[in-house]
Amino acid sequence: MASSNNVIQAGSDTGTKAPAHETVYQTLRGQILFGELAPGQAVTIQGLTESLNVGMTPVREAIRRLISDGALVFQGNRRVSVPLLRSGDIDELVYARKTIECELARRATLRVTSAQIEELMRIDDALDRAISAGDVADYLAQNYAFHTVLYLHADAPILTDLADRLWLRFGPSLRVVCGRLGTQSFPDRHKDILEALRRADPELAALAMERDVAQGMDQVSQGLAVDS
Repeated sequence: MASSNNVIQAGSDTGTKAPAHETVYQTLRGQILFGELAPGQAVTIQGLTESLNVGMTPVREAIRRLISDGALVFQGNRRVSVPLLRSGDIDELVYARKTIECELARRATLRVTSAQIEELMRIDDALDRAISAGDVADYLAQNYAFHTVLYLHADAPILTDLADRLWLRFGPSLRVVCGRLGTQSFPDRHKDILEALRRADPELAALAMERDVAQGMDQVSQGLAVDS
C-alpha cells in the first residue's frame, strides 16, 4: 500500500473524481494509519481545512467517519485527537487481532492462487528492502500492504473491515515505536506465512499469523512502556 500521500481515491478505477468528503477521509485515514498524525496529537476542523485546502463540510464528514472507526476521539470545542494506547488497549488489540487476522489467514490460504502468492512475495521483498534501509515510512506501507492484500484473498469482507479498523487503532503507535527502535528491531513472520500459503496449509498460516501479531504487538507494548 502507498503512504497517505499516495492513497488511491475512490472512483479512480472508473476515471471519475471522488467526492471531496471521500478524498479528505482517505487522506486523513492514511495520515493516521501510517503515523503522520501522532498518538495524542490534537487536530481542529479549522486546521484541517487549511492544511488540506478544502471546505469545512468534507472535513466534518471525514472526522465523523474516523471517530466512528475509532481512529479519532472527540475532545470538544471542535477539537479531536488521535487516541493514545493504554496497556489495556494493547491487550484487547492483541486478542482481537489474533482472533480476526488468524481466521483471515486461514481462509486466504484456501483461496489464494500461485500468482497471488507471488504478488505477496514481491511485497515482502519490498518490505525487506525497507527494513535494510531503515525506511520507516516504507516499512509501514509495505507491512500494511502485505496484510491487506492477503486478507482480501480471504473473501471475508466483514472480517477484513474489522481488521482494517484495528490497524487504525495501533498504526500511529507503531510509527512511534519504529522511530525509536528502528525497523530492524521488528520481527517479520511473513516468510512463515508465505510458506504456509505455498503448502496450502491453513492451520500453519494461522499459527504464523498468530506469532506475527503477538511479536509485533509485544514490540509496540515495550516501546510505549518508555512513556509510562
